[in-house]
Amino acid sequence: MISPLAYVAPEAKIGKNVTIQPFAYIDKNVEIGDDCVIMPFVSVLAGTRMGKGNKVYQHAVLGAEPQDFHYTGEDSELVIGNNNHIRENVVISRATHSGCQTVIGNENFLMDRVHICHDVRIGDHCVAGIGSTIAGDCVLNDCVILSGNVSLYQHSRVGSWSLIQGGSRISKDVPPYVIISGNPAGYHGVNATVMQHHHNISEKILRHIANAYRLIYQGNFSLFDALQKIEEQVPMSDEIRTIIDFCRDSKQGIVR
Repeated sequence: MISPLAYVAPEAKIGKNVTIQPFAYIDKNVEIGDDCVIMPFVSVLAGTRMGKGNKVYQHAVLGAEPQDFHYTGEDSELVIGNNNHIRENVVISRATHSGCQTVIGNENFLMDRVHICHDVRIGDHCVAGIGSTIAGDCVLNDCVILSGNVSLYQHSRVGSWSLIQGGSRISKDVPPYVIISGNPAGYHGVNATVMQHHHNISEKILRHIANAYRLIYQGNFSLFDALQKIEEQVPMSDEIRTIIDFCRDSKQGIVR
């Protein structure tokens, strides 16, 4: 299952039933789990740890050195979970400093020309559309969708089940369950269709989420006051608590 035309360093750890096609490059200090497929001209560089069932398409580069002026050649890691699709020309950098990691979770779909910079953490079941760029130290929680050519600035966080529409530039945190679009980026409602289809969320909870965001985005309150009013006026659920906690934890503010 390993082409003689591929280069696989003797020190690399390759699992069972792994396919490595011609002209792929597998560096030393690399681990590739069972049932992965590595297509031609892929580079898997030192420090990459990959789980099971991943499919990596042509010309992707995994574990690239960080494009960070603080990087001094330290040994760091890129950790990739299971069953991810990493399409053509994707570049994922490992972390900047020794002992740190860039982390990609499970069952994510990274489309053509996605660039994921150092120390990013991506959860499970996320989609990054064609040409999207995720700067260093960003966090994407589970089930996030980035449409094509989205740019996340450094340290941005995106809450679960949020959708950022094509071409948007994000410099603050995107709270959970919302649709964000435009430049400057703004709130365009609750991501109800996707959540109903994939998350089986009830109409009642969706109404509560919409009411919470009505207080944040249309209530003419400060964020601090809006969160207090949510606690007082909106029935509490896991989803409402997630919104409150995410917004209160934001260090650089949310997109408003």
